Amino acid sequence: MQIFAKTLLLTFCLIQAVYADKEITLAMVTLDQATKKVIEKDGNKVMGAKTEIMEGKKVHIIKVLTSDGRVQYIKVDAESGKLLK
Repeated sequence: MQIFAKTLLLTFCLIQAVYADKEITLAMVTLDQATKKVIEKDGNKVMGAKTEIMEGKKVHIIKVLTSDGRVQYIKVDAESGKLLK
């Protein structure tokens, strides 16, 4: 009975480790990191930021005020951190 309990506990721990790894890889770039990247790139003023699902992917949308007074929405892929068009 002890061997069964130990095996069950070990299996449970391994399953948790597998799922924990998947969650870490899904959110590689946080909204905060994406926002900092946009600020460093252009020096624009950030007016707001949010994360949405677009076509099955997480996308960070950052609203900025450009130096010439225009409002622009910059989209960043949450998995890779690349700017989207």
